[in-house]
Amino acid sequence: MIDKIANPAATAAANAYEATSKAASTLGTAEPETESFGDILRNTAVQSIQTLRAGEAASARAVTGEASLTEVVQAVTASEITLQTVMAVRDRMISAAQEILRMPV
Repeated sequence: MIDKIANPAATAAANAYEATSKAASTLGTAEPETESFGDILRNTAVQSIQTLRAGEAASARAVTGEASLTEVVQAVTASEITLQTVMAVRDRMISAAQEILRMPV
């Protein structure tokens, strides 16, 4: 669907949109989805780590003068957005766990 996007954050967003579209199109069909929630979390974590590493690599290339300013800004911005998203998901998961612990048995 989307082949060439220079911004890693936009690529991650496009991939998430495509996965969501595929999941929505299979609703109501007889075949169950083969990817579990754990698989989705694992794949997302791997993509997040790759985005963060790409930002670090771009910063290192900028120090040596091998990367343009635009590339560095895009990579660092993508890393920042990814880190903020990961932290927001972590906070939601902690909040959900705390609510479960507060439930009367």
